[in-house]
Amino acid sequence: MTADWIAENIVEIFGAATGIAYVILEIRRNIFLWPLGIITSAVYIYVFGREGFYANMGLQVYYLVISIYGWYRWSRQTEAALAGEKSDVRRINRVTAMWCAIAAAVIWGGLWFILDRATDSPVPMWDGLIASLSVVATWMLTRKYLEQWYVWIFANAVAVAVYLAAGLYPTAVLFMVYFIMAILGAMKWARDQAATLPVGHKDL
Repeated sequence: MTADWIAENIVEIFGAATGIAYVILEIRRNIFLWPLGIITSAVYIYVFGREGFYANMGLQVYYLVISIYGWYRWSRQTEAALAGEKSDVRRINRVTAMWCAIAAAVIWGGLWFILDRATDSPVPMWDGLIASLSVVATWMLTRKYLEQWYVWIFANAVAVAVYLAAGLYPTAVLFMVYFIMAILGAMKWARDQAATLPVGHKDL
C-alpha cells in the first residue's frame, strides 16, 4: 500500500523535497536557490494543474521567470564589505511596503474573479490569496528584504489549511515545513541584519 502510494505521488514528493532544499538555500542566501527554484516550479506546474489549482499553476510559471531574474540580480550584486562582516539583508521602506500591499490586493482580487468565473478551482478565493502573496514575497526576495519572510509565514499558514482540505497531503506537509522554516528564516535574517547596524540605529 505504501509503495503504491509513493509510486502514484512520486512527482509531488520530489517537488516537496526540492522545495524544502530551496528554502534551506533561501535562509542561507545561497544563489543556487534560484536554479533549484526553476526545477521545483516545473514540478508544481504539473501537480497544481492536475489538481485544478490554476492560480498556483500560473504562479509556478511566474516563479520560473522570477527565478531567472533573481539569479541574474543576485549574481550581479557586489559585497558591501568583506564576507562575514556585513549583511546584505535589507529592510523595506514604507513606500515600497505600501506598493507591495496594493499589488497583493489587486492581484488577489483579479485572480479571485478569474478563478471563480472561468475555472473549476475548488477554492478560488484562497487559491488567489496564496498566489498573490507569493508573487509579492518572491519579488521581495530578489531584493533580499527581511519582510518577505513575514509574507511567507502568513501565506504558508493559509496554504497548509487549504491543501489539507483538498487532500494534497505531501504538499500540505511541505507547506508546514515552509511555515516553520519561514519563522526560522525571519529570525536568522533579522539577526544578520541587526548585527551590522550601528548602535542607536532605527529602521524607518
